Amino acid sequence: MHRYRIKPGSQVDLSQWDAGDTGAFSGSKSDLEERLSALTRRLDELQELLYAEHKHKLLVVLQAMDTGGKDGTIRHVFEGVNPQGVKVASFGVPTALELAHDYLWRVYPHLPGQGEITIFNRSHYEDVLIVRVHNLVPPQVWQRRYAQINDFERMLTEEGMTILKFYLHIDKDEQKKRLQDRLDDPKKRWKFRSADVQERQRWDDYMAAYADALSRTSTEWAPWHIVPANHKWYRNLVIASLLVDTLGGLHMSYPPGEDNLDGVVIS
Repeated sequence: MHRYRIKPGSQVDLSQWDAGDTGAFSGSKSDLEERLSALTRRLDELQELLYAEHKHKLLVVLQAMDTGGKDGTIRHVFEGVNPQGVKVASFGVPTALELAHDYLWRVYPHLPGQGEITIFNRSHYEDVLIVRVHNLVPPQVWQRRYAQINDFERMLTEEGMTILKFYLHIDKDEQKKRLQDRLDDPKKRWKFRSADVQERQRWDDYMAAYADALSRTSTEWAPWHIVPANHKWYRNLVIASLLVDTLGGLHMSYPPGEDNLDGVVIS
C-alpha cells in the first residue's frame, strides 16, 4: 500500500495514476469482506489503545473531487471505532467570521488532542484548490500558501501529531456514473447539486490544482497518498491498511493501573 505514497519533491501527473487500480488483490468477495473486517477490527483496537494511552494524536485529511468518496470512506473504514475518541470536521464555504481571519484559523479548533483521531472532510487544502480554480484570490496569494501549509503541518508534527493525507482519485467517467446515480436514485437525489455539473466542466483545472498541491505539500512529516477510488472496496482496503500500519507503528501500550490494586476486593 505504500506505493501510493507521494515521495517528497516528486512531480505528480494524475493522468499517470490509475484510478481503477486494485493492486494485486485477486480474492473472492468473501475474502475481501473478511480482510476488510479484520482491518476494521484491528483499527478499533488501535483506536482504543490510542485513547487509553493518551500520548499520540492523529489527523486524517481526506480530499477528493465531487463524488470521490469522502463520506463513504468515513462511514465504512471507521464504522467500528469508539466515537468518543474520533471526530469528523467538514469544511464548506467559509463564513464571514472565518473570512475575517487567516485561512488556517478555522481549522485550529478541530485539530485532535491527545488520544484522539480527527478526520478532515475537505480541509485547509481548499485554499489552494477551489480558491485557485475559481480565482477567488490572486495567484501570488495561493502560490505562497504551499510553503505556509508545509510549515503549519511541520509545527503540528513537531508538537506530537501524526498526519495522514489521502487524495481519493476517481476518473472523469466514474464521476459521471456517480453523479448520474445520484440524479436517478430518489434516496440519493438530495445529494445532487446542479453546481456539481458546473464544477465538472472545470475538471482539467482541478486536476492541475490537485497535481500541484500533491507535488508541493507531500512531505516526510505529512505525506500524501493517492488512493485509487473508482472501486470503493479497494479505496477502503487501502486506507484501512495504511491507518492500521501507521497506528501500529506508534508502538503504543496501555497505561498501568493504580498502585496496590491486587489487594482490592469488590464486595
